[in-house]
Formats: sequence, C-alpha cells, structure tokens
Amino acid sequence: MGNFTRNLKSAVIAFLVPLPSILFYISFLNHESNSSSPLWNWCYNHPLLLANVLFFLNVNVLFWVISQILSSHWMIDLYWTVIPVMLVNYYASHPLGDYNLWRSRVAILLIWVWSLRLTHNYFRREKWQWGAREDWRFTDMSSQYGKHWWWISFFAVYVSQQVFIIGLSLPLYVIHTVDEPLNIWDFVAIIVCVSGIAIAFFADTQLHEFVTRNEKLKDLGKPVVANLDRGLWQYSRHPNYFGEQLWWWGLVVFAWNLGQGWTFVGSLVNSMCLAYVTKLVEDRMLKRAYRAEAYRLYQKTTSVCIPWFKSSAIAEKDKDT
Repeated sequence: MGNFTRNLKSAVIAFLVPLPSILFYISFLNHESNSSSPLWNWCYNHPLLLANVLFFLNVNVLFWVISQILSSHWMIDLYWTVIPVMLVNYYASHPLGDYNLWRSRVAILLIWVWSLRLTHNYFRREKWQWGAREDWRFTDMSSQYGKHWWWISFFAVYVSQQVFIIGLSLPLYVIHTVDEPLNIWDFVAIIVCVSGIAIAFFADTQLHEFVTRNEKLKDLGKPVVANLDRGLWQYSRHPNYFGEQLWWWGLVVFAWNLGQGWTFVGSLVNSMCLAYVTKLVEDRMLKRAYRAEAYRLYQKTTSVCIPWFKSSAIAEKDKDT
C-alpha cells in the first residue's frame, strides 16, 4: 500500500507541476487579440523569450523547490520526454507563427512518436513507477558536493537542462517561423529522424531484455552475463545514444533546409555532453569486477558510438595473449 500511495503522489505532482505555464499561456491566447496590455504585447512579440521565461520559472525554479522538498531530482528526467512536445505545440499555436502547415504537422507527429518511445522506455526501466529514483549522475554529484548540493543542483540539474532542451528544440522554433514549400531535404530530415527513433527503440529494448535476464539469473543464484554484445550492441557500445543523437541531428536538417543552419549549436553541445556522459558510463562499467575484463575487450573490439563492424583481429590477439 505504501508503494501505491507514493506512486500515486508522484504521478499527481508530475501532472500538476506544468499547470502554471499552461494556464498562463491559455490566458495569453484568450487576451492577445483584443488587449493593449504591455505584458500580452511582449508575449506576442517575443515567443522564444517567453518560452525561456516560462521554462525558467516553471521548471528551473518550481521543479527545484519541489526537489528540495522531496529530496530527489527525479522529475526532470521524466520531463525530458515531455517538454519538447510542449514546446513544439507552443510554437505551432503562437499567434506570431508563420509556417508551412504540412511541415509543422510532420514535426509535431515526429516529436510525439519520439516522446512516446522515450516515455515508454523511462517507465519500463523504472518498473512502471513514478519518482522511484533520480538519475544516478545526480546522486553521484550529491555525494561529491555534500552540503552545497542544495544550491549547486539548481544550476547543475535545472539551468543546464534549459540550455540543452531549449537549444535542442531550436529547429522546432525555426519550423514554425519560416513558411517555405516542402522539398527533398524535408524527406531526408524525416528519414534521419525516424531512423534515430527506431535505432534508439531497438537498442533500449535489447538493453532492457539483457538487464531483465540478468536479474532473473541473479534471483536464481546463477552467474549473470557480464556484457551485452548482441543485436545492435554488437556494432556499437552505445547504440541507444547514437539513435538519440541521430534524432536530434535530423531536426537540424529541417532547420538547415529553411536557411537557419545555426541551430545546429544545440545538437553539437548535446553531442559533446553525451561524449562525456559516455565516458562516465564506461568508467562505471569498469568498476564492476564481474564485468571489467569482458568490458575492456568489448571496448577494444567495438565502436564507441557509430555502429560499425567489430575489430576481430584485436579480439583474436587479446584471446591469444
């Protein structure tokens, strides 16, 4: 009963927390057409700035306050899958929007598919619980910064997420501010985005099945499998990361096609950050004694991110020595 109550409480909080931004934006839409209010005029003329202000107040400040009360930063991980959906619908519905309707519909559909995949993976990984735990990186940083973590977390967990999410979503803003007919590059962008979603889905599914099998083996008192090197993981050590990056760079193709190639900066920063996260993940793997040796061989024979054929010569050399 305790787990059910906690799960329900977390779900209610997660559903209620974006309401301030949603209600404010609905109020703006209702008053925009017949209002001379300086506030509504500013909201009308600065859609991108308004998105940042709402993000800062509703996510950075409110999420951070709630995290201090709950002693957990679990909610930002879940909302990674939701905020881009909110942003694309915000850009599409803003009165200043000027765009090709079909490109907009395609972008919205793709974002929803991406979000549903990632949300499903989140809950599957968390055993269908709300707020059961925070990202392990936040837990590690909490130990590292100790008594200062309460205020450092505001910048490390929330302000940084604004940079990433708003930056990654810049192509969605461009799509809804440039009205140009569809062309071949839009279809290239669609193919890249869909490929990214599909690769990430299959990679995460294979990882989930691997972890589930190992949990069953552990419960039975049998040796677990040291490393996942089958399926997509045979060609890349992080195919799920590769698929996710492919998705975001696919959105960049949309913006580049509309003459706004500068929006690549969001995906570039995210890719650089993910390279660092990849190192943290691999260092964590090597600290586990039961898998360290197998993982070192895996590192030598398998591409770190972009799927490629195994380096069999190195593998054979290691086996011989």
